[in-house]
Amino acid sequence: MNLYSIQTGLFKLDGGAMHGVVPKSMWQKFNPADENNMCSWGMRCLLIEQDNRLILVDTGIGNKQDEKFFSHYYLHGGSTLENELKKVGFSKDDITDVFLTHLHFDHCGGAIERQGDQLIPAFKNATYWSNEDHWNWAVHPNDREKASFLKENILPIQESGQLQFIQTKEAEEWLPNIAIRYVYGHTEAMMLPQIKYKNKTLLYCADLMPSVAHIALPWVMGYDMRPLETLKEKKSLLQEAVENNMYLYFEHDAKNELCSLQQTEKGIKQDQLFSLNEL
Repeated sequence: MNLYSIQTGLFKLDGGAMHGVVPKSMWQKFNPADENNMCSWGMRCLLIEQDNRLILVDTGIGNKQDEKFFSHYYLHGGSTLENELKKVGFSKDDITDVFLTHLHFDHCGGAIERQGDQLIPAFKNATYWSNEDHWNWAVHPNDREKASFLKENILPIQESGQLQFIQTKEAEEWLPNIAIRYVYGHTEAMMLPQIKYKNKTLLYCADLMPSVAHIALPWVMGYDMRPLETLKEKKSLLQEAVENNMYLYFEHDAKNELCSLQQTEKGIKQDQLFSLNEL
C-alpha cells in the first residue's frame, strides 16, 4: 500500500462557526482570522494505492460552481486536485474508487464536473462510494443543512450509474487494511476510513476533528447537527486512538497533515506532528 496526501486548495470559513462555543480569544491563537472573521482551511484528500485499486478519499470543492458561490469561500493557495494527482504520477482517469466521507460540498464538489451543459463524473473509470443512510439524508436535507448538500454535486453521481453503497458495519474492513468508522454528530452516517499502513493505524478524521485544534473535546463546530453526539464520538475515538497508538489525519487543517496523541493530566492532546511522507 502507498498513501499520498492530496491538498486540493485552501478556502475560508467563518471562525466562529468552525470553533463553536470556543471564544475567539482562544481559537485566534491557532488559526488567526482576517478582517471579516474568516479563517483559512485546507481541503486535504487522501489517495490510497493498493493492489490494483487507486482510491481517492473525498474530492475537495471542485470548480464548477459560479463566481457568486466561490465569492463566499475565498479559494486560495493554488493547489488543484488534478495538479496534485499529477505530482504523484496519476490522472483522474486512473482513479478506480472515489470514497466520499459525506456529501457536503467541500468534500464531494470535485466528484462531478461541468462539460458544456452536462454534469458528468470527474472520474469516469471510478466507482463512487457512499452509504444508503447518508445518501438519503443528503438528497432529502433538513432546512439547516441543505445549503451544504448541493444537488449538482450529488444527483449526477447516481444518474451516472457509478454509485454504490457500502454495506460494512462499524469498524469492519471494507477492503484489506481499510476499515470504516461511522459517526453521526456532524451529519448522518459520516464515514471515516481507518487505514493500516506501515505497521501503523491512521484515522482519516474528515469533519469529526477538522484540525489539530479540534482534538480538544469542547472544540465542536457550529456546523454539527448533533454537537453532543460529536462530543461523545470524539471522546470515544480519542481514547481508542491513544490506547492503540493511532495517528490522526486532518482534512481541513491548513498546515498539519498528521499527529500522534498523548495522555496528559488535562486529557488527550496532540503529541508529534507529521507529514505523511515522514511516517
